[in-house]
Amino acid sequence: MVETINTDTAPAAVGPYVQAKKFGNMLYTSGQLPLNPETGKMPEDVAEQAKQSLANVEAIVNAAGLTKADIVKATVFVKDLNDFGTVNEVYAAFFGENCPARSCVEVARLPLDAKVEIEVIAVTQ
Repeated sequence: MVETINTDTAPAAVGPYVQAKKFGNMLYTSGQLPLNPETGKMPEDVAEQAKQSLANVEAIVNAAGLTKADIVKATVFVKDLNDFGTVNEVYAAFFGENCPARSCVEVARLPLDAKVEIEVIAVTQ
């Protein structure tokens, strides 16, 4: 059975999609923009955007009954690969010793002209 995951602790979808889908022991999140769920605003700084995107991912993962330790794969989209080092620092601080597998790609443009968007796959034990 497929379960739709939605939480007010992460921003609402900005299009025709949901925050996440849980199927069995797998959770797939949609890409999370760096929108503050309370204000709807996006920070300008790429480091703050990465922090907010990861906070949004964690809120959705937690709403599904999992933790960031259950994340096995992340995909990071950045508007400018020159920000790779900065995003890496934020990412490393967030995950600590339990970093998941990851892809990081530069894209021409992200929704709402964000600098970062992050999606994850998590697995329950």
